Amino acid sequence: MFKRLLPIALIGYIFLVLVNWSCTKLDTTKLGSDLIPAIDNVHTFGDTLDIETVQGIFDDSFKISRSENNILGRISNDPVFGQTNAEMFFQLKPTFFPYYFGNPNDSLTVIDSVVLCLAYAGHWGDSSSTAIQHLEVYKINDQKFGDSPHILRTIKDKPGIDPTLIGSKDLNISTLKDTIKIRKDSVVNQIRIKLDGGNFVQELFERDTAPASPTNSFRNDSLFRQFGKGFAVKATAGNAIMYISLTNAKTRLEVHFKKINTVTRVLDTSVSSFIINTTSLGTNLASSSSNFVERAYTSQVTDLSPAKASLHMVGGPGTYANLYISGLNTMPNRIIHRAEIYMEQEPDNHEYDSIFSAPYMYLDLLDTGITTLKWKPIYYDLSPNEPYDPDFKRAGYPYFPGSGGVDFGYFGGFPRTRFNYLGEKVVYYTLNATRHVQQIISKRTDNYTMRLYPAFQIYYPQISLATPIPYNNPLGFGRVRLKSGKYPDNKRKMRMFIVYSNI
Repeated sequence: MFKRLLPIALIGYIFLVLVNWSCTKLDTTKLGSDLIPAIDNVHTFGDTLDIETVQGIFDDSFKISRSENNILGRISNDPVFGQTNAEMFFQLKPTFFPYYFGNPNDSLTVIDSVVLCLAYAGHWGDSSSTAIQHLEVYKINDQKFGDSPHILRTIKDKPGIDPTLIGSKDLNISTLKDTIKIRKDSVVNQIRIKLDGGNFVQELFERDTAPASPTNSFRNDSLFRQFGKGFAVKATAGNAIMYISLTNAKTRLEVHFKKINTVTRVLDTSVSSFIINTTSLGTNLASSSSNFVERAYTSQVTDLSPAKASLHMVGGPGTYANLYISGLNTMPNRIIHRAEIYMEQEPDNHEYDSIFSAPYMYLDLLDTGITTLKWKPIYYDLSPNEPYDPDFKRAGYPYFPGSGGVDFGYFGGFPRTRFNYLGEKVVYYTLNATRHVQQIISKRTDNYTMRLYPAFQIYYPQISLATPIPYNNPLGFGRVRLKSGKYPDNKRKMRMFIVYSNI
């Protein structure tokens, strides 16, 4: 029996080896991140569609909360894109009321120094020693700002400030990861600005908790808000923006002082801190904050002509481009193996490209179902494993991919580098729209105008209960000049590649 089965088994083994060998010889074409059938012009074909592109600039309606990383700094030398100015406004408060320095039996004798500390969370731009950030600190004198922490302010809002400079610092960003020794303690990733200007230290020393006194700011939160409306921090020089975490414990107002215990008569030195209060409880309000961001674009960016050969993409709050692919309207029904938008950088000065890195890109659709100009996520292609429905036509489906968010490995949108056919090293992107395009040509669904932009958050206000969804770019991060659909070289312009088979 065994002898009769052996030849059969041997023949079967040889057959499997041959099948496996033939399968490994199957030719494929690689676009984006997927392997697809080879273009043999017999069964599988390729096509390229033009893209109509128009540059746009976002308005200043973005809002930044105290729980998000705020940005601070100045980009003063970017000849292609222009300048950026980011200022921070925030309120630091005592941790309890009635407030006192030290312990209950301590008496304050002198304030040695007051230091404004900011928790550094990273930067974007030039951090070299030749691009020193000059920071200045002022007191906020806008009572409405101090009394309204519930207002989520836009990036164009900034409160009034007292013109008296109370502190300044020349900062080399590259040193912020170095350890700073503070008496017996040490700290890293912290910006420290000594407040030694004006009368601020003396005014702080004079605060008390008396029931009826013009200086009783430490009695309760309401009285303190009349004194401590907040601080304004701005940069007057530099070539980078820094990310600051307001809610990190490293952001605080340190008060270094000498005290004497009224019982033991022991003289000692100590430090107390005012912090960002994140919650309101009774009459004790949370801390107010605002992040002002201003762009001064070059004429290259503000040129919104449809005929321009380049698209200037600036991290939010920044710019966008509208895309339209009219060739999809007349394409016959086919099996779409891959449909992707390809775009590559118009190279800048190498030094500036290395300093100002490129961001992630996002793509969504013009929502034609409502009267005002609104947008919605592209169908299907943000994530293959997390079903979603921007139109809410399928029960239980969210309008955006769930916990996993955008699958960048499938969708694309992340910057990569390559050498184009001219030998130029360029940043390039691919965006997968395969399933969306398949629906357009098979079911004749709407061929929407698309919007391309380097999002830092995604928000669709027409959707009930929608909240901003963080994207892979921090606030203000990234810029890249892309070749548009009007770029004169067909091999380098923005376009859509389609690999398909006929039905």
